[in-house]
Amino acid sequence: MIAFLQSPGRHFYFLGISSRTQFMDELNRYSRTLTQDPTQAGAQAMLYGIGLTQKDLEKAQVGIASMGYEGNTCNMHLNELAGLVRQGVWENGMVGLIFNTIGVSDGMSMGTDGMRYSLVSREIIADSIEAVCGAQYYDGLITIPGCDKNMPGSLIAMARLNRPSLMVYGGTIAPGRYQGQDLNIISAFEALGQKLSGQIGQEEYLAIIQHSCPGAGACGGMYTANTMASAIEALGMSLPYSSSNPALSSYKKKECAEAGPALKRLLSDHICPRDIMVPAAFENAITMVMALGGSTNAVLHLIAMARAAGLRLTLSDFQRISDRVPMLADLKPSGKYLMEDLHHRGGVPAVMKYLLQEGLLSGDCVTVTGKTVRENLEPLPGLDFDKQDLIRPLSNPIKKSGHLQILGGNLAELGSVAKITGKEGLEFEGPARVFDTEQDLIAGISSGKVKPGEVVVIRYVGPRGAPGMPEMLKPTSAIMGAGLGKDVALITDGRFSGGTHGFVVGHITPEAFDGGTIALVRDGDRIRIDVRKNHIDLLVEDAELEIRKKAWTRPPLKATSGALFKYAKLVKNATEGCVTDED
Repeated sequence: MIAFLQSPGRHFYFLGISSRTQFMDELNRYSRTLTQDPTQAGAQAMLYGIGLTQKDLEKAQVGIASMGYEGNTCNMHLNELAGLVRQGVWENGMVGLIFNTIGVSDGMSMGTDGMRYSLVSREIIADSIEAVCGAQYYDGLITIPGCDKNMPGSLIAMARLNRPSLMVYGGTIAPGRYQGQDLNIISAFEALGQKLSGQIGQEEYLAIIQHSCPGAGACGGMYTANTMASAIEALGMSLPYSSSNPALSSYKKKECAEAGPALKRLLSDHICPRDIMVPAAFENAITMVMALGGSTNAVLHLIAMARAAGLRLTLSDFQRISDRVPMLADLKPSGKYLMEDLHHRGGVPAVMKYLLQEGLLSGDCVTVTGKTVRENLEPLPGLDFDKQDLIRPLSNPIKKSGHLQILGGNLAELGSVAKITGKEGLEFEGPARVFDTEQDLIAGISSGKVKPGEVVVIRYVGPRGAPGMPEMLKPTSAIMGAGLGKDVALITDGRFSGGTHGFVVGHITPEAFDGGTIALVRDGDRIRIDVRKNHIDLLVEDAELEIRKKAWTRPPLKATSGALFKYAKLVKNATEGCVTDED
């Protein structure tokens, strides 16, 4: 079961106090001191300098954290949304102050050394939001994320700060179109595999990538961004429909306007993130991930978010919930629909309402509306199974249990995460084909080195080994595009994109850099993956493994300075959520 950490002193991150009322009293005392105490003349002068009036200084100040920047379709519109949120905050009698933090485009950095910064960016986002709100002592926080790591980074900061907060998701992208077919970012990656295998030529390849992303919004399938947005809505930290409202829609603009009144209610009722981010709420979030067929990255991120909130979420919690929650959504990457299609069929609230009716969600958890999950959903429309087939009923699921499976065994003594949608089978055994970089694997696919029946191993790409635990979307997409998706399995101590599909196992812990068994695998060794038994094993005698282990030496760190070096020194393993702020 999800448990509270035994560290009550961390319940209020900055103040070290133990009750919500005491926290709000201290926050209000500080705010009054900052804006009214004559000894705080410098602060007051600077607030006047930004254009505030004496009357404004008596209002609550709300930090609005935008992850907007021009270089990524997921984030290019967020600063505009931040302006709408700011307007709603001011119209509701509060001071709204926009600040920015970073983003890293997973799609653009994929398959390059730049991808090592992706997971690292989650920590930078959390740290920077904490730093601004902690230094400025904002009374409340609204974050506006777009790409994958933006959302868990936002929630980690909210849990640390523990002052009234909510998230406005930037929304999903519309599908691209080419020759009558819907396209998305994964279409571009799989086109590379088709090109490498000679199935399409250069002209068609260019046409696909030029039409895959038609404008602003996060990647359109049930990839990591939409997975985390859906999980956070089920957690209760965003408004109903936030995760399924398309990026460029009137619905998203309306949600931005509603954020101000919602934050005002949270301030008035003294509702803080740790009042919402409780064990039952995390169970709701995991349930949503399983029902929608969400990304393996949700495991890492939800564990990290829970730890920031003072909770201990483990791999066994994911397996327990996976055992009882079927996969119901026919969404890409393994299905046929996109997130915008779910929007037109009732959105995430319709799915939540059905799961609640079937006893799979807890309806008593409080949310950022100030109401419970049950109260939020009661007046909203549900699913009509006669008019849509995107979400299946429990009587006819895509898969009878969850698609995320936690595997142990001698190749993953501390655990690993498999994504099994039901189309790949439940077991795979074959000889290993080992690569120490994903670039070597791409070359191996192109040259025909990777053969049907093999278990492809990509190692030294874990949290410390890479460092940064990059996603292996380019290799898995190339495998699918080359027509090998049903004929090979792929295992790694790195991560997978939410767009990955096929027989894949990631997050293998201990990672190769830490001397895990994956470091000892050689070409031709047989590997068995058995999902029924939740095991992944290297079929080599213990005595031989011991010989190999004694001969193994840890390679030098691939980063010797900067953010990646600091990350490698601080990061916990994947089973612990890759957090960086714990002993």
